Amino acid sequence: MKEHPEDARLAAAGPNVVTFYTRPGCHLCEEAKTAIAPLLREFAAVVREVDIEKDAVLEERYGLDIPVIFIGARKAAKHSVDVEQFRRQLQESKSK
Repeated sequence: MKEHPEDARLAAAGPNVVTFYTRPGCHLCEEAKTAIAPLLREFAAVVREVDIEKDAVLEERYGLDIPVIFIGARKAAKHSVDVEQFRRQLQESKSK
C-alpha cells in the first residue's frame, strides 16, 4: 500500500475523531451514516467525511469496500455497521 498524507492524518487522529470514507451515491454509506448518527452525537465525536473519488490513491485503496469507517486510527467498520459493536468501539476509544 502506498504512503499517503491521509495515513499520517489517521495515525494522529484523536479517539473522538471518526473518519468516514465514502463516495457520492453510495447507498450503503447513507445507511451507515444514518445508523451511527445518534452514537456520534452521544459520544460527541467529530466526523470527517472523505470522498474517495477526489483522490486516486484513496479510490484505489477503498474502491468498492466503502463505507470504511475509522475511530481514531483504528478501522471500525467496512461495508456495513453493527451499531452495538460501533458503540463498544466508541466507548473503548474514549477510555484509552
